[in-house]
Amino acid sequence: MDIISDDVLIVIDVQNDFCPGGALAVAGGDEVIPVIHRVAERFEHIVLTQDWHTPDHFSFASAHAGKKQFEQAELSYGMQTLWPDHCVQGTAGAGFHSDLNLTRAELIVRKGFHRTIDSYSAFFENDHATATGLGGYLKERGFGRVFLAGLAYDFCVGYSALDARRLGFEAVVLKDACRAIDLNGSAQAMEEEFVRAGVQVVDAGELAE
Repeated sequence: MDIISDDVLIVIDVQNDFCPGGALAVAGGDEVIPVIHRVAERFEHIVLTQDWHTPDHFSFASAHAGKKQFEQAELSYGMQTLWPDHCVQGTAGAGFHSDLNLTRAELIVRKGFHRTIDSYSAFFENDHATATGLGGYLKERGFGRVFLAGLAYDFCVGYSALDARRLGFEAVVLKDACRAIDLNGSAQAMEEEFVRAGVQVVDAGELAE
């Protein structure tokens, strides 16, 4: 698979709270870092995303009396999974993992900073209407294909890939450079969405082919 000049690697949420020991740790989350470093060598252009929640964010179970973590709640835009408090603005948990070394990334997109709307996708908040601006940025710079890696495969990476397709980009998920939460079968459900949307799923090693 050739890498051409209008490709961009989007590295999703490789932050302390999503790695072992973090508030919303994804099993093996830190294992994606060496894979991402290897694949990043193939890309001239890299974008990072960063979950960046207010302390009292509506997606936190702590913001809903009587609700437990990982339960569902009806918010203004639909059903929302309620998470442990995580990636709170300015905290160590919101920081990028110390082993992640992508200082040449050209853009950092912060998402989830609207108190009343969660944000999985790098392109839209969970109301599917409030844009982060990433889509316009990529189009203005002439990128046509995005490769996605990071955390978590079945949430923020997955929804980013689906929204990339919705905006007209080719989207390729690097599966071995991701890890899944797999909440109630969410990984398989996301892969079914990939098929319907035309998202490619490959391993990073295939980029050399």
